[in-house]
Amino acid sequence: MKLLVLMFALFALPAASPAFSQAPAGRTTRLVVPFPPGGAPDVLARMVAARLSETGGIASIVDNRPGANGVIAAEHVMKSPPDGQTLFMADTGHYGINPALRANLPYSPLKDFAPVIEATKSQLYISVGNASPANTLQELVALSKSKPGGLTYGSSGSGSVAHLAMELLRLESGGNFVHVPYKGVAQVVPALLSGEVDVSVGGAGTLLPHQKAGKLRMLAAVNPDRWITMPQLPTAAEAGFPGVKMDISIGLLAPAGTPPEVINRLNSAVAAALRVPEMSEKLSSLGIDVIAGTPAQFADSIRRQMDAYARLVKASGAKVD
Repeated sequence: MKLLVLMFALFALPAASPAFSQAPAGRTTRLVVPFPPGGAPDVLARMVAARLSETGGIASIVDNRPGANGVIAAEHVMKSPPDGQTLFMADTGHYGINPALRANLPYSPLKDFAPVIEATKSQLYISVGNASPANTLQELVALSKSKPGGLTYGSSGSGSVAHLAMELLRLESGGNFVHVPYKGVAQVVPALLSGEVDVSVGGAGTLLPHQKAGKLRMLAAVNPDRWITMPQLPTAAEAGFPGVKMDISIGLLAPAGTPPEVINRLNSAVAAALRVPEMSEKLSSLGIDVIAGTPAQFADSIRRQMDAYARLVKASGAKVD
């Protein structure tokens, strides 16, 4: 986690696209992040804000509003003026999982927001501590079935991507895995390293330093494709569980009613920033791949994710603890 907190401060980013040069002087675009500083959405938001600020036409800042599984940040953006100055840096948990798990969710991803851009997708890995006897995902599942009470897995909270990823593995494999929710990733990784929990799912950038230090083992990706930085590690599908596939993305949402021309201008500027080689290469080193699609593509992705997670929640019986 400390690595992610520090990485964005080290990134020297070239000047951004001039797409914002027509914005009124003195106005500030706020990228509202529903997490504390340090996670992948926060790192991405700071990188994008740094590039957009360097145009000289508009200042961009990151506004961290964590809590309530993203509801605090979502409601703030949803109720903001639809002028493109306040944007929600959301991830799959907010527009895919929350609608499936939370009956009284006070927002609808597609009714209360206008999709701007699906910026990136992230690599997530099922991992075990170095003391675990499991060296493959198949061995991990077999171990969970043989151990009385099963194996515990830590997540960054009920309803998180990690929670649903392990529920998908449990459903597909018949493994015996018991959920232990924590307040965030900063608590999960130490719990895994100390043996407090047996398994966790986390971002490649967070786990890789510990993998290199021999403190944990990344067994398989829950993403459909292998990570180019570690091509030797299989996907869960390749490891014998073809149904374990999840796309994890991060994107920007504007309040509903934001004019299409503003949405398109924002999309063009952010896409240009993400496609700069320095940006995409540094994100790739953290296990984050650039998508930079159109608003329509993002809307389609949100619909697919909402449908996929609704089916997963129903089939697995996953609940918010």
